[in-house]
Amino acid sequence: MKEEGKRSNKKCLLYVAAFVVFQTAIILVFALTVMRVKSPKLRFGTAAVGNFSTGTNNLPSFDLAAQVTVKNTNFGHFKYENSTLMILYGGFPVGEVAVLKGRTRARQTKKFDVVVAVSSSRLSSNPNFQNDINTGVLRLSSEGKLSGKVELMKVIKRKKSAEMSCTMGINLATRAVQDLKCK
Repeated sequence: MKEEGKRSNKKCLLYVAAFVVFQTAIILVFALTVMRVKSPKLRFGTAAVGNFSTGTNNLPSFDLAAQVTVKNTNFGHFKYENSTLMILYGGFPVGEVAVLKGRTRARQTKKFDVVVAVSSSRLSSNPNFQNDINTGVLRLSSEGKLSGKVELMKVIKRKKSAEMSCTMGINLATRAVQDLKCK
């Protein structure tokens, strides 16, 4: 009778140990997949040129209407603060637009439209500017950063930033955006 009791105790202990190992494996998989927080992605989806005009010195000015996307691949929502997106030519700002604070839900992509007034009046002294005007393609870049927090299960909060760095060309003849590429 004592041997049966010892055998059942060993069996029970073996089941408890197997259960603990199984639970540890599940917690480890959960921590490595769901709980890992990545930085959201900020991109220009599409862009178009509107209200194109040339000033007195043949300097183009136009509105750049773009769709901005914030892609959140995390299992928690991303809340971001007010920010600014800038359009640059050769590192010099030619336009900017404010982005109001908002929230992108878990594993979702939020899309919103912005209109940037691009003015090249300050760039007439740039030596490459006249060359680009003569070739008919104005090379622009854009930069932006949305700082905020990713909140997992309303308990864990991690600071993350979505950053954008895009390049594009504005064809002055057709007044269209070409070669829009974002990193």
